[in-house]
Amino acid sequence: MNLSRNALLSCEILAAHKLRTVLSVLGIVVGIAAVILMVSIGKGIEKEIVDQIKGMGTNLIVVNAGLTRIVAGRQRQMDIVTTLLPDDAEAVAQECPSVALAAPVARKKLAARWESETTNTLVMGTTPDGFEIRNFTAASGRLFNAEECRGRRRVAVLGPTAAKNLFGDEDPIGQRIRVGRVPFEVVGVTSPKGVDVNGMDQDDVILVPLQSAMRRLLNVTHVEAVYVQARSSDVLDRAEDEIAALLQERHRLDGKPNDFTIQNQATLLRTERETTRSLTLLIGSVAGISLLVGGVGILAVMLISVRERTNEIGLRRAVGALRRDIQNQFLFESAILAAAGGFLGTAIGVVGALSVSGLGYTQAIVSWRAVVVSLGFSVVMGVVFGIYPAMRAARLEPIQALRAE
Repeated sequence: MNLSRNALLSCEILAAHKLRTVLSVLGIVVGIAAVILMVSIGKGIEKEIVDQIKGMGTNLIVVNAGLTRIVAGRQRQMDIVTTLLPDDAEAVAQECPSVALAAPVARKKLAARWESETTNTLVMGTTPDGFEIRNFTAASGRLFNAEECRGRRRVAVLGPTAAKNLFGDEDPIGQRIRVGRVPFEVVGVTSPKGVDVNGMDQDDVILVPLQSAMRRLLNVTHVEAVYVQARSSDVLDRAEDEIAALLQERHRLDGKPNDFTIQNQATLLRTERETTRSLTLLIGSVAGISLLVGGVGILAVMLISVRERTNEIGLRRAVGALRRDIQNQFLFESAILAAAGGFLGTAIGVVGALSVSGLGYTQAIVSWRAVVVSLGFSVVMGVVFGIYPAMRAARLEPIQALRAE
C-alpha cells in the first residue's frame, strides 16, 4: 500500500472517531498555544524594557553620588554623599576622551502650585546638555538655554504628567507656578517619555536651571548625579573607566572605597535582556510541559486504537498487507493528530498574542521562530509517541489478531 493511500485511510479512520480525535489533539493545541503566547508576551516585555532603557538617553552613563542598590525592584541611594560637584561634570566632559557631553543633576520631590491646584512632583535642576543626553524635546514652547542657566533664571519646563496635574487642559506656556515658595515661569512642555526601568514616570517632572535649583530651591552646593553621554556605544566601557579614574583622582580617594556609583547603559541593557530572556525561557518551558502531556495523550489514544482495531489489523494482514503498511498507517494517524493540534494551537496562539497586544494589556511580539519550532516539535513528538503503538500493531500475527474479540 502506498503512502498516499495510507494517509487517506488514516484521515478516514480519524474522522470516524471525532470525539476521540478531538480529545487526543486537545493537549497539543493547549501546549502549542501556550508556548507561542508566552514567548510572544516575553519578547514584547523585552522590547518594552529595551525601549525604556534607550528612551532614557543615547549612550548613557549615570554617575550617582554614593552607593546605589536595587531594592524592591527600584534603584535606591543608600547614603547621602556631598562630594559630587558640578565641577566634576565639567571635568568629565573636558578630560575624558570617550565622553561627548556631561550634565550635573540636582533633584528632589517638591510641591508645585498653580492657582488652586497642587501636585508633588520631581523637580530636577540640570543644564541644557541634560536635555540632549536624556532625549528631552519640547512638545510645546521651548527648553531653557545656557544663558538662563548661568543667570539663575526662574524658568521651568514641565513634563506632560506634571503639566496635566497642574493645568488640566489649559495651556501652561507663559503661566507662573510656585515650586516650594519660589515662582517660576513655564516656558515649555516636554514630549512624553513614559516610565523608566524602575517604574518611575519620567513625565512627572519639572525641569529648571541647575543653579536655580541648587541656590533657590535646595540650598545645596553638591549634586546627586551626573548624566554622561559617551561618544558612541562602542566606547561605553572605556568611558566608564575614564570617569572612574578621574573622579577617584579629584575626590582624592587613594585606594579608599568609591564615593560614587557608575551605571553603564550597555551593562544595564544586557542585564535586563538576560533577565527577561531567562524568564521567557522559564515560562515557555512550563508551557511546553502541557505539550509533552499532549504527546502522552496521543500515545494513550493510539494504544487504545490498536486494541480496538485488532480484528481489522488481522484482516488486512490476511489479505496481503505488510507489517510496514500497518506500521505506517498508525504512524500517519499519530502524525496527523499532532499536526492538526499543532496548526490549530498555532492559530490560537498567534491570534491570542495579537489580541493581547491589540487590546492594550501588554505588548506581545509574535515569534515566528517559536511558531516554526513549536509546530515542527509537535509533529516530531506525534511521530515519536506513535512509534510504540505502530510497532505493537505491526507485530500482531494475522491468525491471533483475527481470533481476538
